[in-house]
Amino acid sequence: QVQLVESGGGLVQAGGSLRLSCEASGRTFSSRAMGWFRQAPGKEREFVAAITLSGGNTYYADSVEGRFTISRDNAKNTMYLQMNSLKPDDTAVYYCAALPAGWGTRLSVHSDEYENWGLGTQVTVSS
Repeated sequence: QVQLVESGGGLVQAGGSLRLSCEASGRTFSSRAMGWFRQAPGKEREFVAAITLSGGNTYYADSVEGRFTISRDNAKNTMYLQMNSLKPDDTAVYYCAALPAGWGTRLSVHSDEYENWGLGTQVTVSS
């Protein structure tokens, strides 16, 4: 099992940047593909970005492609989401999640395939 804790959220003006972190406890972080999701008030949770075990491959939602960058440091058991050119539509609670061990180099955009979740961090972008 892996426990996940997000941090780095906050209030930022449109056009600004934030860097989210997801720190994992346990020894299996490097064996888990990871993802970021977000949920805005009144909306369903949506996929943001995902990254493979080594960080060699990444995938993004169209809405954040070119503005957000997902990365990971397996030595620090930490995943990151660098968010630039933020828009009010990016306002949401952001969650990190881990796919089950054994997924290998595959990624997923489906939240129900992720096994472990953090509690989330609030990102608010003002216009």
